[in-house]
Amino acid sequence: MSRTRAKNIGDEDISAIVSILDGWSGKLGWDLLIAAIERRNGNRYTRQALDKHERIKQAFVLRKQALTGKDGLARKVSSPELQAALDRIQRLAAENARLTRENVLLLEQFVRWAYNSNIAGISLERLNKDLPVVDRNQSDKRLALVKPSAKRK
Repeated sequence: MSRTRAKNIGDEDISAIVSILDGWSGKLGWDLLIAAIERRNGNRYTRQALDKHERIKQAFVLRKQALTGKDGLARKVSSPELQAALDRIQRLAAENARLTRENVLLLEQFVRWAYNSNIAGISLERLNKDLPVVDRNQSDKRLALVKPSAKRK
């Protein structure tokens, strides 16, 4: 019996997978992550499929580094409320570190694009030109049916 292929990884899937990594505690490996993804959304992806997406790969590496480091956030306390607060802080710290890393990578990409566009002779004015207005071929008949006093200002 052969398994059906999982659906392609989209933006929502990437966000969900990165969210799983942000809250990860304990041992982390590709097989464990794949199992957690399968439990959460029912799709089983391969390591290669996950590694192909830069956001997932960067989040995995960053979380793996944070878990192997001695950051002091993984302590246990007797109060369940305090433990919940510490877990939330740890998750937010992981998310913050991941978003900071993604921002640095995007800034590096922007600098690379700016340099390459300058080399290609594309001016800054052309790069900053406004996007064209979307023409959805809507007629003005609907607007003509509205009484002039009922039009919004």
